[in-house]
Amino acid sequence: VGLVIAPLLTAAIATVVGLPLLRLRGHYLAFGTLAFQLITLSVIGEAKDLTGGDTGLTNIPSLGFEGPFKSIAFAYLAWLLAGATLLMNQRLVNSRPGRALRALATSEAGALSTGVAVGRYKLQVFALSAAYAGLAGGVYAFYVSYIAPGSFPLVLSIQFLIMATVGGLGSVWGSVAGAAIVFLVVQLLEALGTLPGMPLRAPAVFSYTVYGAILVGIMLGLPRGVVPSLDRFRASRRRV
Repeated sequence: VGLVIAPLLTAAIATVVGLPLLRLRGHYLAFGTLAFQLITLSVIGEAKDLTGGDTGLTNIPSLGFEGPFKSIAFAYLAWLLAGATLLMNQRLVNSRPGRALRALATSEAGALSTGVAVGRYKLQVFALSAAYAGLAGGVYAFYVSYIAPGSFPLVLSIQFLIMATVGGLGSVWGSVAGAAIVFLVVQLLEALGTLPGMPLRAPAVFSYTVYGAILVGIMLGLPRGVVPSLDRFRASRRRV
């Protein structure tokens, strides 16, 4: 039940929040959503009777997955849900609403001139994205049996942004490539940061430094992202 409620609740909240926020454009929208995250974390931290405050919620049931195979069971569940959402997104992109979304991504003014309901589509995509985040957060909470404001730090939002940018904004499979690349980088940074003689804050310092370098490098070298750039390269090779 929790895995059903989580995406529905987050989608509903995103719809309410998106009504004023989606009037913003570009960086202002990014700052607006970031501000909402910080406000939400502060409210959750203060609502101790309902959320447990900064301590969070503990002893969350684990969907019946117990014992030595718990991690394996949750891994299969995560892969299953990820595959289902990817397939659904691919079908969405190839559908009539998907074509409208591609037109919207290319030029909002152009899409509006062709009769695309820009505001409605943006709000629906905003809510759908929140539903995916809620579903992932629900799986995570059931897996670790604990959740608190500290479970979702700002650096995590930065990671997600870099994943999308590296893989390719607007690309379904770009999200997979971006997540894989950033995950490998994170594992490498954690390994380097925990070497003997490294200061305690080395992993965090490495993370912010490398994240900035990756983001600048992608924007300069592959502004479309890895997957769209590879698709464009293959298309040019076929024409030759």
